[in-house]
Amino acid sequence: MSHHSKLEKFEDNWQTSMGGLQPDGNVLLRGKNIFTDLNEDRWMEFLLFAVTGRKDSNLARLIEAIWVICTSYPDPRIWNNRVAALAGTSRSTGVLATAGALAVTEAMIYGSRAILGASDFLYRLKARLNENVCLDEVVLCELKEFRNVYGFGRPVLSEDERVKPMMEFASSRGYGQGKYINLVFEIDNFFKQSRYKYRVNIAAVTGGLLADEGIKPREFYDMTTLAFTGGYMPCYADALSKPEGALFPLRSDRIRFTGAVKQRKWNEFFGMG
Repeated sequence: MSHHSKLEKFEDNWQTSMGGLQPDGNVLLRGKNIFTDLNEDRWMEFLLFAVTGRKDSNLARLIEAIWVICTSYPDPRIWNNRVAALAGTSRSTGVLATAGALAVTEAMIYGSRAILGASDFLYRLKARLNENVCLDEVVLCELKEFRNVYGFGRPVLSEDERVKPMMEFASSRGYGQGKYINLVFEIDNFFKQSRYKYRVNIAAVTGGLLADEGIKPREFYDMTTLAFTGGYMPCYADALSKPEGALFPLRSDRIRFTGAVKQRKWNEFFGMG
């Protein structure tokens, strides 16, 4: 057997049921013609179908609300938005601003990885509860192993301001009463009565809402990959309209120097003296 035998069947060949451009000029996605079958879909309906294969306009609207309510703050002080604003104040392009900000969003304790972690935790929790393990025990084991529980805790405010409007919208569309979202608030109640200063955040809430609709962790992650772009672009456009280098400048005399007494001479440091 050849060392590369597992790749030989892919040489000059790609077999897929996902779709693609056809010889007759039509474009298929999961067996549907984009030009005739999907041409009236809203963007989120199209994305939901692309990621999961499901056609559900109400669920797509819920996900769209998650993008708007939960991820699109136009504030350049926020971690990923700051990258987009920096790109604007340095006169970079919108594509590079978005790409840079999107890359920063791929973090372990916030953004897309936290979204994935929260959804994954809820599925693992439900599986353990089905084995008759009590909720408190699972949560405490999670804390002991990982020192945090994805979907709970937030450094800015003690209560996540997005939870209430998100749940109100979900309720208006017939969501918010399922087993996973109920678990989310059971965990929140556990933390309220414990010595741990954790409170529910929006990653757990949205993860619970979508888990109740059968959206798996990887699908949830894929559906929210571009969700933060609604916050990037206002920050980029705003910074672009201001002078170059204007994003949070800091005078050198405001910096408190606590290093060596001798001042550094930069021309000597770079070998120019």
